[in-house]
Amino acid sequence: MEWLFAVVVGVLTATGLYLSLRPRSFDVVLGLTLLSYAVNLFIFGMGRLRAGSPPLIRDGVTHYADPLPPALVLTAIVIGFAMTALLLALAVRNRFARRHDRVDDEGGL
Repeated sequence: MEWLFAVVVGVLTATGLYLSLRPRSFDVVLGLTLLSYAVNLFIFGMGRLRAGSPPLIRDGVTHYADPLPPALVLTAIVIGFAMTALLLALAVRNRFARRHDRVDDEGGL
């Protein structure tokens, strides 16, 4: 389970980095979104990957899950949606202002 989780986080990170370095604005937005998903999964995984564990400490329970990482992930998801909406609005505005969506061209065509 942990290997599969690590591979998924690694693939999301690698794909996000690759897309973030592309010259088109939509690729950059998609890459940053995939990077935020990878970070969310990483934070979620820090709270232990145990199925059926209670999230709170009680008397007699020795294996419990940490409730803080899921709360951080929920906050990060909301912030990620807001940042994706902002980046898409900026990319669309840039597309109509410059007549192309390349982020590496300073002069424009």
